[in-house]
This record gives sequence, C-alpha cells and structure tokens, in this order.
Amino acid sequence: MNVGDKVICIDDSIKAGMLGFVGHAYPNWIKKNTIYTIREIYPNDDIVPGVLLEEVENPIMYIHLIGKDQEPAFRLTRFREVDNLSIGEKYEEYSEFDLEGINDPLAI
Repeated sequence: MNVGDKVICIDDSIKAGMLGFVGHAYPNWIKKNTIYTIREIYPNDDIVPGVLLEEVENPIMYIHLIGKDQEPAFRLTRFREVDNLSIGEKYEEYSEFDLEGINDPLAI
C-alpha cells in the first residue's frame, strides 16, 4: 500500500478492555466496509505499521510504545487495497458494503 491508495476497512473491532483507551486516543474511529484514502504510512519503528487516512483525523499524542508524539495510526492489517473497479462493482463484490458511509468516519 502507498500514500494516495484507496483502501477498504476489513476490521474495525476493538479488543475487550481497550474501549476507554481507544475512545481517548481515537475520537474518530474507522468503520468496516468503508473506503478510505491513505494519507500517510508510519513504520512505527517496525513494531506495528500504521496508516493515517484522509477521511479520519485524530489529535496528536505521545505514543509510549514508540516514544514520540504523533497522530495515532490505524494498524495496516485493518485494511485491504481497493483496485480500480467502480463503486458499483465494489458494491457487488462486498455484500456488506455501506455506500452511505463512504465519506462518513464513525466517531466513538
């Protein structure tokens, strides 16, 4: 995946016990089956690669795991690349695809 690529969220789950942290660090969360555009890719010191999205912005904070301030990124494995098919063709491919949510990131 590269900056500018369209991706579809395939995992918007939050682990048990993490809802409070996620609500604080990510006031704007992602939504499964929604298409986003990669704004930036963080290697995060090769710990867990993450992406920032054009359609979702969260405040910069200190990330203890990597020891620096940055916008919290979403784990790269939460997304899959969208090829050059049209939105209508994508709808047929993803039976759960939510056309109304394409540009409406879900806030916690």
